[in-house]
Amino acid sequence: MDLRRLVRGRLGWPRLETVARELARRYDRDSLHIRFLEADNWLSTPMVVDDEWFVKVISKQNSLVHAVFTTGRNLGAFSSGTEGFFGHFGTPLEMAEHELEATKRLRDIGLQAPAPVEAFEVDGLGVLVLEYLPNFHTLDTAPRAEVERLAPELFAALAAMHDNHLAHGDLRAENVLVREDGIYFIDATNVNDEGMRDARAYDLACGLAALEPLVGPKKAVTAALDSYDADALLDAVDFLDFVNIRPDHDFDAASLKGEIEKHAA
Repeated sequence: MDLRRLVRGRLGWPRLETVARELARRYDRDSLHIRFLEADNWLSTPMVVDDEWFVKVISKQNSLVHAVFTTGRNLGAFSSGTEGFFGHFGTPLEMAEHELEATKRLRDIGLQAPAPVEAFEVDGLGVLVLEYLPNFHTLDTAPRAEVERLAPELFAALAAMHDNHLAHGDLRAENVLVREDGIYFIDATNVNDEGMRDARAYDLACGLAALEPLVGPKKAVTAALDSYDADALLDAVDFLDFVNIRPDHDFDAASLKGEIEKHAA
């Protein structure tokens, strides 16, 4: 068993069957077709139900891991000279409800995200139900030419979030879905208003970190400058070292810093 499976905790079938029965009851189905996803996810057990709904099942252990991650992220913010701005949600249901609300808010400001359906609790598990989006690939699996084309759109979407006092909080290439009609955001985690400026800088740092391995530092920074000025990117520099030590990012921080400083000068 790898570390991710061990830390995440694997839910046994009896508890997942309880979730399946509740879904069947709620959506008036005699039976369900469930496909579990081998997603790279610490915080839930994801599955596709009847090729209609994307469902995340969140356990108490997932909530505990989220608390550990939140503490680490806030320590990273402190190390960057700012106050922590990530919040933890104490129960699996609160985690599910928060992501449901974050997804609604993204759609309310005109960004593309799976349609939110509901969040509920069963057997101590938080259950988040979203629209299932077929026929997509993630940004990290897209050809370089497609990533280059979509990079300005990614930063324009981030700017729209920030202009509406929203932040993503966990932007990675695998959290950006690509379809024929553009990009979709998943796994959004909003932050408090008091930390908005720092959250914006952190989002920018994550966006640059996600794109640098795919298109190189110059094109990543150029795409960001379509929506942000050089001062905003300089704010993001403060978070690049912290983002670089996260296990879910692998990029050349020195090259990004050099490219940003070149434009700032």
